[in-house]
Parts: sequence; C-alpha cells; structure tokens
Amino acid sequence: MEIIIALIALAVGAALGGGGLLWYQNTQGKNRRTLAEEEVRLLLAQAHEQAATITRDAEAKAKAVTDESTEAALRRRRELDREDERLQKRREELDKRLERLEQREQLLNKRQSKLDKQQAELSKLQAERDAELQRIAQLTIEEARAEVLAQAHQEARNEVARIIRQVESEAREEADNRAREIISLAVQRLASEHVNEIAVSVVQLPSDEMKGRIIGRNGRNIRAFELAAGVDIVVDDTPETITVSSFDPIRREVARRAMEKLVGDGRIHPARIEKLLDDARAEIESIIRQEGERAAYETGIPGLHPEILKLVGRLKFRTSYGQNQHAHAIETAHIAGMIATELGGDVLIAKMGGLLHDLGKAIDHQVQGTHALIGAEFAKRYGVGAKVVNCIASHHHEVEQECIEAYIVEAADAISGARLGARRESMDMYIRRVKNLEEIANSFDGVEQCYVLQAGREIRVLVRPEEVDDLAALRLARDVAKKIEDTMQYPGQIKVQVIREKRAIEYAR
Repeated sequence: MEIIIALIALAVGAALGGGGLLWYQNTQGKNRRTLAEEEVRLLLAQAHEQAATITRDAEAKAKAVTDESTEAALRRRRELDREDERLQKRREELDKRLERLEQREQLLNKRQSKLDKQQAELSKLQAERDAELQRIAQLTIEEARAEVLAQAHQEARNEVARIIRQVESEAREEADNRAREIISLAVQRLASEHVNEIAVSVVQLPSDEMKGRIIGRNGRNIRAFELAAGVDIVVDDTPETITVSSFDPIRREVARRAMEKLVGDGRIHPARIEKLLDDARAEIESIIRQEGERAAYETGIPGLHPEILKLVGRLKFRTSYGQNQHAHAIETAHIAGMIATELGGDVLIAKMGGLLHDLGKAIDHQVQGTHALIGAEFAKRYGVGAKVVNCIASHHHEVEQECIEAYIVEAADAISGARLGARRESMDMYIRRVKNLEEIANSFDGVEQCYVLQAGREIRVLVRPEEVDDLAALRLARDVAKKIEDTMQYPGQIKVQVIREKRAIEYAR
C-alpha cells in the first residue's frame, strides 16, 4: 500500500514538475519573442532611417550632377552659337570676296577684249608699215634682213680682229712684265730691305759692358762664336744690343739662343761657346721635330715621312713679310680643307697640299730654284702623291695645275697671305708702293689729283670734268686697275675709285 501511495505521490510530483516546467518554458518563450520583436522593430527603425539618409544623399548628388550637366550643356550651346556666328560671318565674307573676284574677272575679260582689238589694229598697222617700207626701200623683208646680217657680220669680224690684236698686245706686254718679275724676284732675295726681314736677329744685352766680354781679348770670343755657329755677329753703336746675321734661319736661331744663354751666364770663352751651341742645336732639333708633328696632328694629315715633318718644323723659324711660315702653312691647310669640302674635292689632298705648299722655303737658301719647285721635288722624293706634288709646284703658276685641289691650294694660300694683319711691310717698301700707285694714276690724261688710302688698299683719282666724261671715267678706272695688276705685286686687292665732279661757280655783285 505504501508503495502504491509512493508511486501515486511520485506521479503527482512528476505531473506538477512537468506542468511547472512547461509554464516556465512558455513564460521564457514569450519573453524572448517580445525581446526579438522589440529588436526587429529597432532594426527596422534604423533601416528606415539609413534608407532615408541614403535617399537624401542620392537626391542631393543627382541634383548636383543634373545642375553641372545643365551648365555644361548651356556652355556648349553658347560655344556652338558663337561658332555658328563666326561661320556665318566667314560665309558672308567669302561670298563678298567671290563676288569681287567675279567682278574683277569680268573687268579683266573686258580689258583682254580691248587688248585683243588693239593687238589686231597694231598688227594691221605693222603690216601696212612693212608694206610701205618695202615700197619705199624697194626691198623685201628677207632682202633687208640679209643686208642687216651682212653688215652685223662685218662689224663682228672687225671687232674680233680688234680683240685679237689687243690680246696679242697684252700677251707681249705680259711676257715683258713676267720677265721683269723674275728678275725683280731674284734681286729681291738680295735686297737690303728683304735681307733685314729674313736674315737678322737681335739679342738684348744687360749693359754695354757685355759687348767687350763677347768680343774677348783680341776678338777671340767673337771669332770662336762666328766660326762655330756659322753666323755673323755685328757689334755696333746700338746701345745694349748685338745683331746675329745669317741667311739660314736655323743657324741664326741656334746662335741667338746660345748668345742669350752666354749673356745670362756671364762665362764667355771658346769652350763654353761650343758647349752652349751644341745644347742650342739639340734644343732646336727637338723643337723642329715637335713642331712638325704638331702641324701634322693639328691638320689631321697622317703618314708623312719624318724628313718632310722635319722641314715643316723648320718653317717655325722662317718668316715672309713678317708672317710666320709654319703658322701660314697650318692656316692654309685648314682653309684648303674647308674649300675642298664645299666644292666636293679631296679634302686630304687639299689639306696636305696646303700644309706642304711652302715646304721649299725651309731650304731655299741651300738649293737653287724657286721654293715651289724645290718643295715639290723634295716631297716627290719622299713618296708624296702626284696630286699633292702638283699642288706644291703650281701654287705660283710655275707649272700647269692638273687637279681641282691645286686651284684650291692656290686660293687658300692667297686668302691666308692677304687677310688683314697677316703680313707687314717695311716703311721703305710701303712708301715705294704708295709712290708707285700715285705715279700709275697720274700717268693717265685728265687726272687732276690722286690719293692713296687704307694703307695702300684704295686709291682715289680725281679727274678734270671738262676732259673726262662719265664713260671715260669708267674706262679710266678699268685702265688704272689693269696697269696696277700688270706692274705691281701686292697682297689682296686694291680699290680704284675715279671721281668726276662738276662745279658751277658764279659771283653775285
């Protein structure tokens, strides 16, 4: 019985426990559902608020974009309107221009028709005149033409004969001038002015007392120096200077350097003289070799024989009318190369011919002949090409020029020697040239006065207007220039200016 009661109690307890548990679960479910519904409402409220914010932002951006698009469209519309106005104006201008062109074309057509009518009338008048001339002259046009041609042919033959006689006369005169030029060139090599320029060097002394030490006892020192150096030492009354004289520029330079060292050292006796001369010779030989190599390197000419380079270096101590021949040779090579480049010649041959064109001047005091032929023979001996040899030999027209490079070298030589400042003249030679120019101008009839200007590069000739007319003045200028060319030697060119001035003078009393 107790067991049954216990079971019943247990069943009642279990039922009560299950009902309480069920009640508890229902109560908790309702609470969770209420919380979930509240959370859903909050989330929906937030979502609605965010959606409203996004909507407002989107509407603002859409409005801004719409405003910008509208403004851009309006701006583009205004630009299109302006462009349309410009095109309209341009079209109107073109229409007006086309209208003017059409009017001008109509005017030209009218003028052309008038010209055609006038041309027809002129042709008719020409035919009538030709017919009248034929009737008066009793000659046809062909006969008149033949007669005029015969007369012109005879006049041309007479003119050709006159020109031939003139050319023959000028050729004979040129031959005489050439002969005088050869003689004068030979004399010039021994003339005192020329000798002073190429054969004398001056050594400065600290005092006149040094002259006695140079001469030595009974002239022992000066004789030893002259014998060892192969030069002449001139000791005169010129204060604090002595003169070294020799036609050989190398010997003269060696003697000058040795003398300067002797004067600076103060120990002057025959043994010391010989030692210093040997040292100076070695120094000059080194300078000659270096200068020859420098000239070849500077002008870009490879493969020259050492003996040729040695002669090029010797030109360092050779001058002509005050122009250093080493610098002149380099300058001529550069100029010849530039001219050959412009004319399409062989640049290397032109530059080599320019560098070597005065090679003979380094030894012309030792070998007979002109420096052009001497240099050409020396270059040929040491394997220089035939064209370069012709450039050297022909730059003074002593042989015929056989290639374009020979003409280029001649022109480059003239340019280098004739530029302002390249050469200088002694006072005596300058005065002689001015006098010769004045004598040439005064030798013509009708010349009243003449003046030499621009250091002898211009001469102005004043003529008497009653004796020389305008045409004669032109002929006089040409004749004076021709006579200067034929009878004088000068660098560059000389301007001849003939002035004819007519003055009318009257007095009011």
